[in-house]
Amino acid sequence: MDELLALRRGMVVFEVGAGSGYHAATVAEIVAPAEEDPAEWGHVYSAEIVPSLARKAWSNLRRAGYSDRVTVLAMDGSAGFPLGVRPDRILVTAAAPGPPRPLLDQLKVGGRMVVPVGEPSWWGGQVLVVIDKEDEGRFRQTEITPVAFVPLRGKYGWPS
Repeated sequence: MDELLALRRGMVVFEVGAGSGYHAATVAEIVAPAEEDPAEWGHVYSAEIVPSLARKAWSNLRRAGYSDRVTVLAMDGSAGFPLGVRPDRILVTAAAPGPPRPLLDQLKVGGRMVVPVGEPSWWGGQVLVVIDKEDEGRFRQTEITPVAFVPLRGKYGWPS
């Protein structure tokens, strides 16, 4: 997924679904490498709808030395990025019914979102999708490969 995002140093990335924090750390290694000048760093904002998982992800990231490059937010990430910054990249780590509209709207022009889309099932029906924002309201969508992810929860996810 990191490769599909076409990450570069200095980018702002919004991740929906922090889990353990591991994926946010891999993204931070690319957009804010520790050995580079912090003035050139990007930042990873990782939203987690389950408060106990958000706390665990933050604890893991802090202990591993990422607290200056990753911020964990306990919130419904499907509803959008709350900080008034338009992310360069959006990574959704749970299968959505469709690309969440608030995320598409907030993505920078020239930005990219990677999202698994499809029914919450381990038996198929999901596909990993790359969406490039070509202009305001204009997107190019490419289906990459079949996948199996947990269902996205929240306002623009699947009903609980």
